[in-house]
Amino acid sequence: MNPRKKALHVGAVFIALMIVSGLVLMYTGNDAVVLAMEKKDGILTAEQVKLAFDSVGGRLVKEGVKEGQRVKKGDVVMALDSTDTDLAIERLKAQIAQTEAQIKAADGNMNVSFLRADNDEQQTFRQIDQQRGAVRSAEATLANRQLDYDRKVQLLAAGAVSQSEVDNAQMNLSVAGANLAQQEQLLQKLLSGASDSGVTDAMNLPTIRQERQAAANMANDVESMRQQKNALEVQLKELEVAKTRLTLKAPEDGKIIGVLAKEGEMVAPNTPVLLLESDRAYYDIYISEEQAVNLNEGDEVIGTTVAGKKTVRGKVRLLTQAPGFADLKQSREKAQADLTSFQVRIYVEPQEGVRPGMTIGVNTSELAQK
Repeated sequence: MNPRKKALHVGAVFIALMIVSGLVLMYTGNDAVVLAMEKKDGILTAEQVKLAFDSVGGRLVKEGVKEGQRVKKGDVVMALDSTDTDLAIERLKAQIAQTEAQIKAADGNMNVSFLRADNDEQQTFRQIDQQRGAVRSAEATLANRQLDYDRKVQLLAAGAVSQSEVDNAQMNLSVAGANLAQQEQLLQKLLSGASDSGVTDAMNLPTIRQERQAAANMANDVESMRQQKNALEVQLKELEVAKTRLTLKAPEDGKIIGVLAKEGEMVAPNTPVLLLESDRAYYDIYISEEQAVNLNEGDEVIGTTVAGKKTVRGKVRLLTQAPGFADLKQSREKAQADLTSFQVRIYVEPQEGVRPGMTIGVNTSELAQK
């Protein structure tokens, strides 16, 4: 065979092999979807947490961690300047103490006013009772003087007494009448317009009523100050909560992988200042419909690290249709075009020698046994 024909023959064979290889790849399903479904492995990924000061901002005065440093839950990692907050807290405490003193003083004055009204009422009751007794005594005296006068008039007609005795009896009668009128006026002055129907009405004496009203007004003032104190205490609690938020603590165990703010810088509220790589790690694999039927969230899955061949136990937290593969549905002209791929997210516990970034594989036989 001459060289030219030999070269043409070799070229034809190469082209034929390329065509056959392409057809094999097409009809055996070695595209991205099928490869992802057949290769049951994923990259171990640690969840990352962005740490920020909750609703507070200020100047950063403590940068307590460095990149790569391990932290435990509750460790102080950063702190903002608390000077302004501390001063505001002290001012509020002083205002609360002042308000408490005012309440105590006003409450004491109110109690004194009520006691004074009670005492005045009791004294008034006694005076009214005494004056009513005086009125009754004057009435009895007037009645006796009237009888004496009437008897003297009769005796004068019989010639048994002189005219001067009758005149004296008349004068005594007039004095008794004047005394009764005077005692009745004093009683009305004590009652000051209250109806003369018993002790109950005496409670409505204008003077006593005014004293009680003044004491009641003091009670309203005391209640208003108590409400002001409650409002100040609420503000104090808000400031105390804000002060606790000026100290940033690690929410869980993990490793600092990013420090986004430096000591001395001004930090805005809710702006991330640290990036924490938590100890919660997972990897994703993709399985077919047939394999998904046998798997449930909460199932244990045993994987193996590609490097070191370490056994890694994990639990399925998420089993859902893989949206990335859905875009390729109906795009291939082969029998499995309508099959759905499922994403499986497997969380693993921290383990010696297993770290984020490592590849973990799962045997198909392991999934088939579920």
